[in-house]
Amino acid sequence: MSVPSDLKYTKDHEWVRVDGEIATVGITDFAQGELGDIVYVEVETVDETLDKDEVFGTVEAVKTVSDLFLPLSGEIIEFNEGLESEPEIVNSDPYGEGWMVKIKFSNPGELDELLDDAGYKEIIGA
Repeated sequence: MSVPSDLKYTKDHEWVRVDGEIATVGITDFAQGELGDIVYVEVETVDETLDKDEVFGTVEAVKTVSDLFLPLSGEIIEFNEGLESEPEIVNSDPYGEGWMVKIKFSNPGELDELLDDAGYKEIIGA
């Protein structure tokens, strides 16, 4: 199970890659493994400004549907439209082509509340 050291993580099994004031968000390798085969990703919050921990979308697997929680407050500026036709990319490349949204975050202090790779590994028992 992969937990890249250059990312930040949430207890809800999402990862965050920060580039300036833009954060790319997806679900972790652990999360996609627990969900199983992902068949649909829905995000209808593009161009909306949400608070940290608000639901920004859902991911649907064969046996379950899970909410996606925003790890940082801000405006969702982009959805990975490739997931509309190929949601299984989240299973095969969760940290790359399987990213879900990009947000322009509004509170840089919230970055300090995210977990590093060691903290996330403790949560998942890796």
